[in-house]
Amino acid sequence: MDPSVSYLDDRKLYNESVVFSGIQPSGVLHLAAAYIACGIDPEKSIIFNQSTVSGHAELGWLLGCYTPIGWLNRMTQFKDKAGSDKQKASLGLYSYPVLMAADILLYQTKYVPVGDDQKQHLELARDIASAFNNHYKLDHFIVPEILTLDCASRVMSLRDGISKMSKSDPSEYSCINLDDTDDLIVKKIEKAKTDSILGFATLECRPEISNLINIYSVLSNVNVEKVCEEVNKHDMKHFKKELADLIISVISPIREGMNDLLKDQFHLHEILKKGTKKAAEIATHNIKEIKDIIGFAQ
Repeated sequence: MDPSVSYLDDRKLYNESVVFSGIQPSGVLHLAAAYIACGIDPEKSIIFNQSTVSGHAELGWLLGCYTPIGWLNRMTQFKDKAGSDKQKASLGLYSYPVLMAADILLYQTKYVPVGDDQKQHLELARDIASAFNNHYKLDHFIVPEILTLDCASRVMSLRDGISKMSKSDPSEYSCINLDDTDDLIVKKIEKAKTDSILGFATLECRPEISNLINIYSVLSNVNVEKVCEEVNKHDMKHFKKELADLIISVISPIREGMNDLLKDQFHLHEILKKGTKKAAEIATHNIKEIKDIIGFAQ
């Protein structure tokens, strides 16, 4: 069985003069430490920095030749990030979903776990894979399948139940970070927005409460109905304390693992270096096969 591939996405796109910017080296190591602390074993999975394997950008360009503009025009994230003046948006931002498809298809990925907000990008990757296969009348690319959680496939902001949780939110109390201290987690949950309706009998039209219940459900591995039944016996203050304690029980070991890993940055660099070598070998082989199919002279 081929190893799984976990790449650190160090891309950041802007609608300014700078089109492409990478995460600082310390940020890459922080992400690598988070991956490993969360349970991704570098002995079983390939962990590497995406920008160190040129095959991603190369395949992104090739796949763009099989991607109709109409498909990209439908991408909602481009519309959101480009804002009202789309004429000033960069080509990099516009074609970003094709590069994401390349990230997936380059390694013949079969299953892709994503949040609800990334489903459209995965659907595009599936369409591009099928378009390439149909064009050459063969089954070269595996058409990836989407894996999402039934509950909490999109975790929402703690300050606004209709916006997704994001580290780019101006309020530090909107999200839970993997390196948050126990005290900070407690404060964030205490300040989490709720509503004035008593009890948890109904979650309809209650986005903030639904979000907290969903988080509890996923972390406790208890279905939403059962969670509501249990927490309905107590008030909101009690529920928030229970939720904070649950989050801490999950986050604390990860945070400690990250801190331990970051003490030996040389080891993290070596993991990424080995991962890059393995990923590049796979990418180079697959790019050659794709070019042979297209008819490139090599």
